[in-house]
Amino acid sequence: MRRLLDDGLLARIHERAAAHDRDNTFPDDDFAELRTAGYLAALAPERLGGAGLSLEELTAEQTRLAQAAPATALAVNMHLVWTAVAKTLLDRGDDALEFVLREAAAGEVFAFGVSEAGNDLVLFGSTVAAAPRADGGYAYTGTKTFTSLSPVWTRLGTFGLDSTSEDAPRIVWGFLDRSADGIEIREDWDTLGQRATQSNTTVLTGAVVPADRIVRRLPPGPNPDPLVFGVFVNFEILLASVYAGIAHRAVALAAEAAARRTSLKLGGASRSDDPDVRRRIASAALIDDGLDPQIRSLARDVDERADHGPWWFAKASGLKVRVTDQAKGVVDQAILVGGGSGYAASSELSRLYRDVLAGAFNPSSADSALTTIATAVLGPVSSPDS
Repeated sequence: MRRLLDDGLLARIHERAAAHDRDNTFPDDDFAELRTAGYLAALAPERLGGAGLSLEELTAEQTRLAQAAPATALAVNMHLVWTAVAKTLLDRGDDALEFVLREAAAGEVFAFGVSEAGNDLVLFGSTVAAAPRADGGYAYTGTKTFTSLSPVWTRLGTFGLDSTSEDAPRIVWGFLDRSADGIEIREDWDTLGQRATQSNTTVLTGAVVPADRIVRRLPPGPNPDPLVFGVFVNFEILLASVYAGIAHRAVALAAEAAARRTSLKLGGASRSDDPDVRRRIASAALIDDGLDPQIRSLARDVDERADHGPWWFAKASGLKVRVTDQAKGVVDQAILVGGGSGYAASSELSRLYRDVLAGAFNPSSADSALTTIATAVLGPVSSPDS
């Protein structure tokens, strides 16, 4: 598979990761180098100025980047999701988001303005108001949480609820320019892990998306529209890629710790000779070895336009939950192998432990995924009158 990120770049990003975590700062140097490497336009076709990577190839690169710096990978992931959505639509004959690929190649940075406090409908509902304007644009008012790339984004892909038009209610998707009035970014990101993502809260107060940047008006609730499909599936696949990278790095660190530490019980021999340690690392590696194939397989299905019908959402949400849960299990084992030094805040294993916990808070949740999978297997819940 083709690569955009060379080992030297990844080594420099890895070297800076601890300081960004400690200081709770955005990795500006990482982002500048990723931009120079053409990574922001990895999925854009060559005719639009991009590298023309497939989604499968990008998942491999995201996993490599996450091994170097999970928070940097998760931050840029949100921009890459939008380019993946645009590519998914374009591959299926829909050019509504081709401008995303073109502008990403020109240096624009797209943020993912989707999460809202209290909105457990996620893509299928909204607490943000989208008020229609006479010129065809919409004014958005409300609060978006977990807006990664807050210091650097130039475009915000977002949605809100139009409750006043004749065909209301409608979920209205559009792209805000950072220069628009009515955008406030609250510097409130101070979390346990994934600190360098700087996923600050974004408050919109009548922020206007012009008519030519409104890309969908959809009924609330589950929807087969290609945009919803693209957002959901690409988000889950690329997110899983990041957490797989955390697991890979944890196994490597566990092996290093086992070789470095000695055991009085073994007469001063390396802990890597301890059968309990060997079994623990082998158990972690066994789980870790299964992460990449499942991610690559589903990404390849997106690239090749496989037909999973109603199973697509179940497969994507299941992948995310499975990989994030398994990655956490791998890090749990690695922490135990690393010993007490891994409990220090400055330890890389400690940082990986804190970073991997974020997977439980990224959608889809386990409960949501199980509901989706149950619907795919059993069909929708019967109404009392049926």
